Amino acid sequence: MEDARPAGVSIIVPAYNEEDAIAATLDELVRVMEASPYQPCYEVLVVNDGSTDRTGAIVAECLPRYPTVRLLTHAANRGYGASLKMGARQARYDLLAITDADRSYPNDRIPEFVGLLEEHDYDMVVGARVGEHVAIPLARRPAKWALSRLANYLARTPIPDVNSGLRVMRRSLVERFFGLLPNGFSFTMTITLALLAEEYAIHFVPIDYRPRVGQSKIRPLRDTLNFVQIIVRTTLLFDPLRVFTPISLGLAILTGAKVLNDIVVYERHIATSTVVMAVVTLQLFVLGYLADLIISTRPRR
Repeated sequence: MEDARPAGVSIIVPAYNEEDAIAATLDELVRVMEASPYQPCYEVLVVNDGSTDRTGAIVAECLPRYPTVRLLTHAANRGYGASLKMGARQARYDLLAITDADRSYPNDRIPEFVGLLEEHDYDMVVGARVGEHVAIPLARRPAKWALSRLANYLARTPIPDVNSGLRVMRRSLVERFFGLLPNGFSFTMTITLALLAEEYAIHFVPIDYRPRVGQSKIRPLRDTLNFVQIIVRTTLLFDPLRVFTPISLGLAILTGAKVLNDIVVYERHIATSTVVMAVVTLQLFVLGYLADLIISTRPRR
């Protein structure tokens, strides 16, 4: 079904306890968009995700000055992805831009991203945090590097920034993958992997990344483990052999080594545990191919 919404861009800003930065973020977004070619057809949707500080009140105070800004509210904190999905549901225009409320992303690049998407017919344009000035905390860099390597392997392509929070995309794509997209921080990672798996056109643009204003909501250990789970789950949905093949191969090598050990230690007698390992290895291998067969018969884009 064709998108019936008018041409333009809806900028979604999830906000949870961002009272120190939300006013400046709105000032920047409105200033940038008013000076852009998209001035007649844009809106800024702030999703107040159950904030317990003055975030909602500050946005409400800004509304009379900025007719293009709208405030949406969750009664309780539901998560970054839930806020983006609410904004997508309420968006008036056919293109969605997302950014954070903490002043970390260069929002003045949004009109450039919209122009690139329209000019080259990309499906999504992502701001990759690989510019000259990138202020990612040292404590988060090892986990980010590991997640990037895992995502690159499972997606079969280099991904400069798998979970950047500054991007422009077509609303129809968000709607297509709505049921797959999680409510937490892994929203951006999931839609990146899903679009790459379905061979949509994604363009990455290097950007700088400033230190955030206020306290980060990322929980390093818990969120990193969740990101790994999301990467593996998304890969299983689109390319299961990428997960099953290395696991089966590793078990096959261990089984072969145990067979040799049994021959030497037990004088050519194969232990029951070795037989079990061989059966499990075969079952995983067959399960992976069955999953791949099922995926291959599913209608693609």
